[in-house]
Amino acid sequence: MQRTVEIVDVAPRDGLQSDAVMFTTQQKVALVERIVAAGVRRVEVASFVNPKRVPQMADAEAVLAELAQRPWSRAEGSGPSYIGLVLNERGFDRALAAATPEINVVVMCTDTFSHKNQSMSSQASIDAAITVIARANEHAIPVSVTLSAAFGCPYEGVVDPQHVLNIVDQIAGARPTEIALADTIGAAVPNQVRELVTSSRALIYDGIALRAHFHNTRNTGIANALAAVESGVTVIDASLGGIGGCPFAPRATGNIATEDVVYMLERSGYCTGVSLTKLIEASDWLERELGRTVPSLVAKAGPFPA
Repeated sequence: MQRTVEIVDVAPRDGLQSDAVMFTTQQKVALVERIVAAGVRRVEVASFVNPKRVPQMADAEAVLAELAQRPWSRAEGSGPSYIGLVLNERGFDRALAAATPEINVVVMCTDTFSHKNQSMSSQASIDAAITVIARANEHAIPVSVTLSAAFGCPYEGVVDPQHVLNIVDQIAGARPTEIALADTIGAAVPNQVRELVTSSRALIYDGIALRAHFHNTRNTGIANALAAVESGVTVIDASLGGIGGCPFAPRATGNIATEDVVYMLERSGYCTGVSLTKLIEASDWLERELGRTVPSLVAKAGPFPA
């Protein structure tokens, strides 16, 4: 049997959060509509963070409200799930009030990056995540925890894998729905990914999915995604067109492109349930809206010739 790999498209959140082009609420909804039409069932659509620090995400509540009214959001049994990113209880309260279907909490693996991104120590962000997990579980809301800079930090350099595993252990004990290992600055190579994924799986309880999030800063993102899947990751983040990057990580360029990931996985014998043709059409639309070429290569080359 083909093994299924779930795709989470993060373009409406991670893709747009640091972009110079400010999408309107309606443009964001149109972007989500095209991603969903391609067959992606989980989309990270908003970030409930300080709008002064990330102005591109200031309309989080409006985006969720608009999406809730769309007919494709109401499809029984097959409708998409929308994810909102939070950093603390304040963000969780906003997400809860907006009836956000899923929550993603971010934990920074190093102190310097954590202070830059969240104005708190790494351990304080871990403690905040554990509190959010407990509250999400009380409300029966699926909750993921993303461990950012798990493979390298723009300020502290190499991150000790054992340090990351200690964080994985703490987070797993709180019983989130998912734990994601994130290469926020695109520093990882496949052998590092295999080792950290394998070690993390040994610490994660049954019922907790392992997810991965890669950036293509040094052109290793696609190879890392395949290494993660081959090592047991079942969920991969990607961004339509390959847009995005962390606004608090210097020179951290875009995410791996959804269409590139789907092409690679499907050609490698995995099932994603996503239409490559529709992704390419959506990527073309995104280029027009942004007024520039997006990094994706498959969007330029097209699918493999029949």
